[in-house]
Amino acid sequence: MIGDARVVGLGEATHGSHEFFTMKQRVFRYLVEEKGFTTFALEASWSAGLLIDAYVQGEAEGDGDARRLVRRTLAGSPWQRREFADLIEWMRAYNRSHPQRPVHFVGTDLGFPGIGEQPFAEVTAYVRKAAPASLSSVEQLYAGLRPFDDAIGYLTRVPLPQRQRNADLAQQALDLVTAAGKDGDAQYEWAVQHARNIARTFAFSTMRADDAPSVTAAQLLRDRAMADNTLWWQRRLGGKVLLSAHNGHIGYRSSAPALYPTTQGSHLRDALGDGYVSIGFTFGGGSFLTGTDPFAGNWQSTTVPPATLGMNEYLLDRVRPRDYYLDLRQAPPAARTWLDTAHPTYDAGTTFSRDPLPTLALGAGYDVLIHLHRVRAAEKL
Repeated sequence: MIGDARVVGLGEATHGSHEFFTMKQRVFRYLVEEKGFTTFALEASWSAGLLIDAYVQGEAEGDGDARRLVRRTLAGSPWQRREFADLIEWMRAYNRSHPQRPVHFVGTDLGFPGIGEQPFAEVTAYVRKAAPASLSSVEQLYAGLRPFDDAIGYLTRVPLPQRQRNADLAQQALDLVTAAGKDGDAQYEWAVQHARNIARTFAFSTMRADDAPSVTAAQLLRDRAMADNTLWWQRRLGGKVLLSAHNGHIGYRSSAPALYPTTQGSHLRDALGDGYVSIGFTFGGGSFLTGTDPFAGNWQSTTVPPATLGMNEYLLDRVRPRDYYLDLRQAPPAARTWLDTAHPTYDAGTTFSRDPLPTLALGAGYDVLIHLHRVRAAEKL
């Protein structure tokens, strides 16, 4: 079904169901061992990805085991779970036995819940070497920005004019770094990538949470940035990428179009054409993690009953008695008509509302669908 795709988006209908997470490890292992994939990309911060990849490559021995690493790098996120620690540990073990063809881990998101120190340090280290005359300017621009470790506190406590000024400072630093070298130099391209992620994080942080157009504009920036980060990694390192994120990011449509009018998946399809394949998840009922204050780590289990008449999952549950997957592009006309019609669906991001349920046309949202009849909440470390 994925053919020769260079990037495969594998979604999740919730941010915290055991079966979605374990299925991702099974799919990734298959793609690595049978289809030549080399990267697992996650809807997590760029900075977290750098630290996790160092562990996967056999570095950062002081981090102990994968569970300790996940507690530190994915703290407060729905992926601070045993299933992702198991995936990361498998990747590290794989690299020990395949040193000539290692796999990588990358975070595709902006700097949330924080940027940390490493991207700033990488940028200034490059400028010190390649453009020493600009070093003092870059250090001065970053002086009040680093480290950036509490995005939620920053958004809620720092006045908007100061956030806008900080975004301008981060952009000025990016401009200086961009002018310090040229494409083709690996160190230059890494420095620009780090500086770009810093600048976009601060640009996103000018969002006004009480203003709907501002929130939508920020989410447009975020999905664009996640797509660009994925494409940059794939082109810079080569190989093929399994991209793990919520259905609303890897698909071509979101169940919340007012908030996410253009998705990461749409950007990737525009850039790669058939080189990108989107795989969505649905589930007929069960439990998952959600919360009123998820970025503080307050994820709690929510349980929903089996899907009811009229929902996408109600009909999907009746196709066959076992979990299954299907290529939506091959659907016959009668099924295509139903797939291209929006129906209520189970879809939970950081929050979940069932009154009313969101709606989505599955056929317009994904190329491939995996349907699970029942799921349970992901496991704590």
